[in-house]
Amino acid sequence: MRIHVNQLRATSSVLVGLVVSSTLTAGDWPQVLGPSRNGVSVETELLDEWPEGGPKELWRVSGGVGMSGLAISDGRLVTLVDSGGQQRVIALDASSGERVWETAVARTYRNQMGNGPRATPTIEGDRVFAFTGEGVLVALGHADGKVIWKHDVVKDTGGKVADYGMASSPLVAGSVVVATAGSKSGTVVAYDRHSGKLVWKVGSDRAGYSSAAELVVGGRRQIVVFTGESALGVSRTGIVLWRYPWATDFDCNIATPIAFGGKVFLSSGENHGCVLLELAPKGDGLQPKEAWRSLGKDSVMRNEWQTSMLIGGHLYGLDNVGSAGPVTHLNCVDISSGERLWQKTRFGKGNLIAADGKLFVVTRKGELIVVRASPKGYEEIGRQKVLAGTRQAPALADGRLYLRDNREIVCLDVRAK
Repeated sequence: MRIHVNQLRATSSVLVGLVVSSTLTAGDWPQVLGPSRNGVSVETELLDEWPEGGPKELWRVSGGVGMSGLAISDGRLVTLVDSGGQQRVIALDASSGERVWETAVARTYRNQMGNGPRATPTIEGDRVFAFTGEGVLVALGHADGKVIWKHDVVKDTGGKVADYGMASSPLVAGSVVVATAGSKSGTVVAYDRHSGKLVWKVGSDRAGYSSAAELVVGGRRQIVVFTGESALGVSRTGIVLWRYPWATDFDCNIATPIAFGGKVFLSSGENHGCVLLELAPKGDGLQPKEAWRSLGKDSVMRNEWQTSMLIGGHLYGLDNVGSAGPVTHLNCVDISSGERLWQKTRFGKGNLIAADGKLFVVTRKGELIVVRASPKGYEEIGRQKVLAGTRQAPALADGRLYLRDNREIVCLDVRAK
């Protein structure tokens, strides 16, 4: 497997959500949705044909309960699990699955929509930042898991834990680490990533379940946050640049915002829909304007809890239709026009990432499905049951695909042979 340097440079200039430390290697997946926080990897030479018996399993180890995804950096995998009455950050050797350290950071978290932590840890340099189900933000040493600083973000801001738990994965933006509090005194809060000191807090929306991304849109680098009530653009210094109201049932704004051509794409389930926003200068800030939108029962994309993958101007995403007994399709949409190009009906719920012109999907049934990402139509490369069933997106690092559910963490070799 190769990662071409020229491809990495070109992709880095286009995938403007890039948040990478100086120590990050090309094969790392250091946060939710990978290096660029958009789920699209620049890795190449991944499987084109389904091997007999499916991709080779390199290792499988016990994990724990939770919806936290997997972060990989410097040969180490980090995630959050609920076990033994505690929410724990655990670190494994990415090549063998051997446990390196584990640190209890909060009491067990219980919720009607599933137990355990929700947010994916973020690895930045020598630190790991984790966010628990009830909203405790903690910084730990990447080498040993020792707690460096810790804040109960919801309690400190006088907020309320979101109905389905705090799910927004921490974002490192320059010198600050950003978390969602959902408080009237601060929807979004930022702490100095080294000292843990509160730097700023802005907004008054309820918390959503989306993970913020740092994007270059409207000609300005900014932190784009999808709250329970709106989308916000915020500078690294805590200045709100724009706000676009976007209310959904149960505050279920979950997918991460996507940048395209200086614009922002937003999508929500609960039969809501999607929109592509242009951001024009207005005073010291920006004014959002709809390039196009597609709402309700005829929408081209309703991402329930899965971020769509943007490849070559086309969105590939799971479209959740209806709120009572929903059906989920896999859609391909031209992001410039909002036209749906094809639909694989009743594909089923799952989560996905993309690499090497392919979609790597893991379903609620525990199947790994690899699909070629083409606007011409649906082409399945293969599928195999791997886990009991999961909501988490896979992670990809150095040709290895990492997956987890409420019991196990699995590593598969997906390199082309």
